[in-house]
Amino acid sequence: MSEDEKNPAREVITDYAQAHFRYFRTADGTVYAQKNGHPVARPIRSQGTTGSHRQELMVGLFKDGIGVFNGTALKEALDLIEALALTEDTQAVNIRVAPGFDGATWLDLGRDDGQSVRIHPTGWDILTPDPHEVCWRRTQLTGELPLPVKDTDGKGIDLLLRLCNFATAASESLAIAWLIGCLGPSVPVPAPFLTGPQGAGKSTGGRMLMRIIEGMSGDLRRAPKDEANLIAAVAAGWVTALDNLSHMASDLSDAMCCIVTGAEDVKRALFTDGDVYRTGYRRPLLLTGIDVGIIRPDLAERLLPLRLERPTVRRTEAELWAEYAEILPVVLGSLLDLTVQVRAVEAETPTDLRMADFAHLCAQLDTATGLGALAAYRAALDDLNDDVIEGDLLAQTVLKHAESIEPGGNERMTSTEWLHLLSGLYSGEDCRPLPKGWPTTGKVLSDRLKRIQPTLAARGTFIDSGRTAEGRYVEIARAGNPPPNEQKQMF
Repeated sequence: MSEDEKNPAREVITDYAQAHFRYFRTADGTVYAQKNGHPVARPIRSQGTTGSHRQELMVGLFKDGIGVFNGTALKEALDLIEALALTEDTQAVNIRVAPGFDGATWLDLGRDDGQSVRIHPTGWDILTPDPHEVCWRRTQLTGELPLPVKDTDGKGIDLLLRLCNFATAASESLAIAWLIGCLGPSVPVPAPFLTGPQGAGKSTGGRMLMRIIEGMSGDLRRAPKDEANLIAAVAAGWVTALDNLSHMASDLSDAMCCIVTGAEDVKRALFTDGDVYRTGYRRPLLLTGIDVGIIRPDLAERLLPLRLERPTVRRTEAELWAEYAEILPVVLGSLLDLTVQVRAVEAETPTDLRMADFAHLCAQLDTATGLGALAAYRAALDDLNDDVIEGDLLAQTVLKHAESIEPGGNERMTSTEWLHLLSGLYSGEDCRPLPKGWPTTGKVLSDRLKRIQPTLAARGTFIDSGRTAEGRYVEIARAGNPPPNEQKQMF
C-alpha cells in the first residue's frame, strides 16, 4: 500500500470516535463525549487521572484492535472533534438530579451501568435514560446509591427518623421536606442547620441526611478558607455539607446565600488572554454546629434550623452505619414514594415568605400527610429573626424607638438625623460608648437599615426611604394594631 493510501492516525481515531461516541456542546461551549446508548457524559478536554474521555478513547481503540496511538494523534483528533461539535445543538449536563421530558425528573444512582430513577407524575421507575433526554456528569464527589426498594408503605421514613435524634416533630417534618426538595432540579431549598447540645449527634445526623442523596461515600467537610475553593467543591457535587461551624464570616455568609438561591462564577479561561470560563451553581446546602454566632439577616432567610437532642443510648459507629447501609434502599424508596405523592397534590403558595418554592413544597407536604411542615417553617424563621435581633444592637435600638411611635404611625427624617437620634437612644443618660461596628455616617446607617429591613418587618417595624424637594429621607413606620385573635397568639 502506498503512503498516499494510508489513513493518518488522527483520521483513524476520529472515525472510531464518531462511530462509538456522541459529541455535543453545552450552553457555555464546553464539548462533551457520550458513549452511544449511555447517559454519562465526559468533557473531552478533561485531563483527570481517572475516567477522562481521553483514557476512555485510548482503551476503546486498544480493546477493539485498532491500535495504540501517540499523544499527538489523539490531540489532533480531539481538536477536530471539538471543532465539529461546536456546530451541534446545545444540551445541558447535570449532576445527580435533572429535569426530564413530560414533567419527569431524574435521579442519578451513580452506577456504572447508567441506571437511574425516573420520577414522573404517576410514580417512579428504575431505567437507563435516553442520552438525548438526560446527560449525567460524574465527578469524584458522585457516589453510588443503592437500587431503591418499591412498595415500602412509608417504612423507610420511620426507620430514618428512628436513627436521627431530632428533638421535635417540627424538625422531623422540615428534614423530610428538605429531602424532597433535594430531588427537584429547579427548586431552591433553604440550608438545614443541625444544632443542639454537645453529643447530640449533629455530624452523624448530617451524614445520614446527605447520604440519602449522595450515597455512602458522601461525607461532611470543613468550610473552605476562601470562596473560590467553596465554589469549586459546590459545583462538583449536588449536596454540600459543612461540619462543625463555629463562626460565620461575612464572605462565607454571602457565599452561602449565593449557593442556596443560585449564582454564577466567571473566571479567565486557562491559557487564554480574553476568554472566560463560566460556572453556574445552585445546590442544596447542609450545615452543622452548636452556635455560629451572629447570623446576617439575608442568610437567616435561607436557613432551616433542625434541633437535635442527646441520645439516651449510645451505639458504636460500626453498628450504627451497618444498620444505616442496610435500610438505605428502603429509605430511598420511601422518599421517592413520598415525593411522587407530594408532587401530585395541589396547594396554595404562601406569598409572604422569601423561599416561596420551599414554602409551597411544605404546603404540599402538609396536604399530602398533615405533618405541619409549613407552620414549622414559619416558626423556624421566627426563631431565626429573634437570633438576628439579639445579635444586632442597631436592630434592637430601632425596635425600641418604634415602640414610641403610635400604631399605624410613622416618622420621617434624614439618615443623619436618624443616626443622631438612635445613637443618643443607645447611649442613654449615662452616655455609654457606642459599640464597635455602630454606623458612623448617615449613609452607613441607611445601608444597615436596608440589610435588616426584612427582620424588622417581621416585628411590625417597616423601613422606607425616598426623596422629596427638601432631599432624601428615611421613614420608620409601625404596624397598626393586629386583630384580636392575632394579639392573643403573640403572647
